Amino acid sequence: MIGKEVEVDQIIKDPKICFMSNYPPKECGISIFAENLTNSMNRAFNPKLRSRVIALNDPETHHKYNNKVIYQITRNSKEDYERTARELNESPDQRLICIQHEFGLFGGEYGSDILYFLNAIKKPVAITFHSVLSHPDKERRKIVRQIAAKVSAIIVMAEAAIDILNKDYGVERSKMYLIHHGTPNVKFSPPDQYKKKIGFEGRTVIFSFGLLSRGKGIEYMIMALPPLVKKYPDLLYFISGETHPNVRREEGESYRNELIALVKELGLEKYVKFQDRYVDVKELADPYILACDIYAFTNLEKEQITSGTLAYALSCGRPVVATPVIYAKELLAQDRGIVIKKTKSPEEFTKALDKLLSDIELRKNMSEAAYAFGRQMIWSNVARRHLSVFNRVVKLREEITKKYPKIKLSHLRNLTDNFGCLQFCKAAVPDKKSGYTLDDNTRALIIATLHNSLTESDLSFKLAKKYLKFIEHAQSEEGYFNNIFMNKNKLIGERSDDAFGRAIWALGYTTHTTKDKELLNKAEDLFDKSIPRILELDSLRAKAFSIVGLYYHYEKFGRKRDLNLIRNLADSLVELYKKNSSNEWQWFENHLSYANAKLSEAMFLAYKSTKNEAYLEIAESTLHFLSDIVFVDDELHPIGQNGWYNKNGKRAFFDQQPIDAFSMVSAYLAAFLATEDKHYHEKAVLAFNWFLGRNHLKQMLYDEVTGGCYDGLGKHSLNLNQGAESTIAYLLSRLMLEEIKKESQDI
Repeated sequence: MIGKEVEVDQIIKDPKICFMSNYPPKECGISIFAENLTNSMNRAFNPKLRSRVIALNDPETHHKYNNKVIYQITRNSKEDYERTARELNESPDQRLICIQHEFGLFGGEYGSDILYFLNAIKKPVAITFHSVLSHPDKERRKIVRQIAAKVSAIIVMAEAAIDILNKDYGVERSKMYLIHHGTPNVKFSPPDQYKKKIGFEGRTVIFSFGLLSRGKGIEYMIMALPPLVKKYPDLLYFISGETHPNVRREEGESYRNELIALVKELGLEKYVKFQDRYVDVKELADPYILACDIYAFTNLEKEQITSGTLAYALSCGRPVVATPVIYAKELLAQDRGIVIKKTKSPEEFTKALDKLLSDIELRKNMSEAAYAFGRQMIWSNVARRHLSVFNRVVKLREEITKKYPKIKLSHLRNLTDNFGCLQFCKAAVPDKKSGYTLDDNTRALIIATLHNSLTESDLSFKLAKKYLKFIEHAQSEEGYFNNIFMNKNKLIGERSDDAFGRAIWALGYTTHTTKDKELLNKAEDLFDKSIPRILELDSLRAKAFSIVGLYYHYEKFGRKRDLNLIRNLADSLVELYKKNSSNEWQWFENHLSYANAKLSEAMFLAYKSTKNEAYLEIAESTLHFLSDIVFVDDELHPIGQNGWYNKNGKRAFFDQQPIDAFSMVSAYLAAFLATEDKHYHEKAVLAFNWFLGRNHLKQMLYDEVTGGCYDGLGKHSLNLNQGAESTIAYLLSRLMLEEIKKESQDI
């Protein structure tokens, strides 16, 4: 399925993601992680996207799972792995599998049994590496490389993991994504109110949590306490967590008993408290982590690349003292915590804890820094980040990609009948009752003409003839244009300046680009018939559209008449710019509304025709001004139609329209043509990626199945109708980038 175009019968009403993992009631960190992630995914995206679980079982062990678990695999059973893969392959609603990976979760050497599943599965697969070990031996490296080759995306929880996988295992960086470990969202609060919940009032609490095993290094923290309790007699070290089930099976409670004996030996019974029970993830944060003044992370495994408990403590806004494991060094950088210099060192713990205990202001600053960093880690944000990665896997695209979907005119063809291009759709079904607009048919003519010039397609040639005939029908004897028609014989809309400008744009472009003499002559006749009406235009955008059409006509024929009209219209835009602009507001109007970038584009093309530097200066200043507003962290956020953006007011973010994304793409490409500055081409690519999922919803607006484009991007969802304007906006953007690619070989 990967790499193939999705067929219509593969559209699923309720698509599902399957997470392969340990899962509660099995007790381990990955079980807790999987439960929280799937819960968060379902909260955010269900029922549009459902998360389900493939639970991993130990041999001879079975658990009573909730209904989220739809498959079970015995971790060392080849038959189970292959059977589950076959069933997933045959299930059309299962769209992606995400494997939670640690080497001990799967059977075989270094967990190699997971390859039975990966060799059989045909669905897209992402994998999350919870452990990444540097300097692997030959066999471990081989297995990890085999796993990496079989998956479409690798998720890790630390930057260091990406470096290790790349340098030590040879895994390509382009496949890897950093998503921080998820954490609960809690209020930033001082610990006193939570101490009351667990009877620790009046105590300064140091807290450690986790399933006990010798690798936790709790004994070194206990040995650090004697000098501290003398200086801080209200100190309490609280250790919560059961013994790890695997440890309990092998050695019972010997490690816990040794810790208890050490406490007695050091006379710390009043200062150390154990809690031997499973703590639900909800109460781990509230009250336990929130009740502590300092969190002690004591783990001894220096190569530990992630830790849920450390992530929780940071996100709860608690100062952390940690051993120098890889994950702690990365997470606690920039004064978000203290990382001691070496493991197995009670003296290092004593020194670091004393520094924090003696300085309330330091603890406060560290808490604030930790909490601020942790906002990106709350489960709701982590769920959305996972969905962003999953969308890329399923859609086979990078976050910013130049590998665009195949150009398809199928939806435009479906929108077009014998009269012209219909205006609206219900979902992807053309709505005959919506009628036809000159606005849509002029831009559809540009698409058909450009597509035909690039491909010599019979389809696009036939479409171009239809759209040109529609424009001819809409033109009056005096050279004006009517805009809205119910059918060929019923006009329901008045004349529109903007529609007139778009007609001039389309006709000028067609005369410039078409290779067909009949089309050229017809477009030329219609163009010349309307030229006398251009100077009657009042609309700013109509003037801009007309400049674009005149530019192309002048490029083709070099007529002085066209050049004079370009100067006349551009000068009127200059006057409006001078009237309304200031240092803070470099624009032609006192507001930003729709298709804003078309105004800047017109000035770039006016410069290209006239070589008037004043036009170029205004073109660049206005485009830069607009770009600063609509790009946030290299992500396009077009001005929303619910309020637009008035000077000295607040901009609207929603709903965002495809026509505005196209206008940005088109303006940047005009800037590139006028200046040959490759930065503008890169910005055009970035703007185009809005259609492909680089937007605040992390969802594609382009429908690869229909060839249409969704009508808008709301705050929480897409408008799933695929009307003419939106589809035309996508196709114009896509074709213009294709045209530039063919004309400029070095980009």
